[in-house]
Amino acid sequence: MNRRLALLLLPLLLVVTGCTGGTADDDPAPRPAAAERPSPFRDCAALSTAPTAASPNAGPTAPATTPPAAPGTTASAAPGTTSPATPGTTSSAAGGQALPKLTLSCFTGGAPVALRDVAGPAVINVWASWCPPCRKELPAFQRLSDRTAGQLQVVGVNSRDSRSSAQSTGEDLGIRFPILVDQGETLQRELERNFFPMTLFVGADGRIRHIDASGALDDARLAELVRQHLGLAVAA
Repeated sequence: MNRRLALLLLPLLLVVTGCTGGTADDDPAPRPAAAERPSPFRDCAALSTAPTAASPNAGPTAPATTPPAAPGTTASAAPGTTSPATPGTTSSAAGGQALPKLTLSCFTGGAPVALRDVAGPAVINVWASWCPPCRKELPAFQRLSDRTAGQLQVVGVNSRDSRSSAQSTGEDLGIRFPILVDQGETLQRELERNFFPMTLFVGADGRIRHIDASGALDDARLAELVRQHLGLAVAA
């Protein structure tokens, strides 16, 4: 009797086992932790090399003036902080101030980067993953980087952020340009501007031509600022 019962149950057990095995094989593999995934950003090794097509005198041909803020945009200030600048404003550095004497780590590792060694002309964007205007404008900076390869360096400074969040943002938005890390907000403190996002337009001489804190920049506005302050024509 027991042998007959076992023979009757055997096909049923085989069916159940087969179904269970198939389900396990079809389950998607979990996403590796950020630390185990390759960085989406380029390394920083070439930041001290001037763009090959850039003129050594690239920059505005006339004294820069403050352009109007992009309609409908606002700047996001870091929670609990203040700045002497008014939200939604832009400013042009008369004569151009030098970049602060700061050394920041590169997101991909390697030797730290002295900010003053970044060869201009360059656009330096300060961002954080928790800042909605930052996330909105980052793809426009990637397109600017693609369109101006060999003429202009686009560099990001990730501030007040976690490494995993910054990496996930880069992966989700397709950001590939080099990223420096400034967890202590040293750059913003040196410039006395604590806004997110914030963008520096730096001439070939390493001096800041313009600081923008008007909010999320789009392709057309970025192209206009690069033309006005760095003297480079960019297709929007």
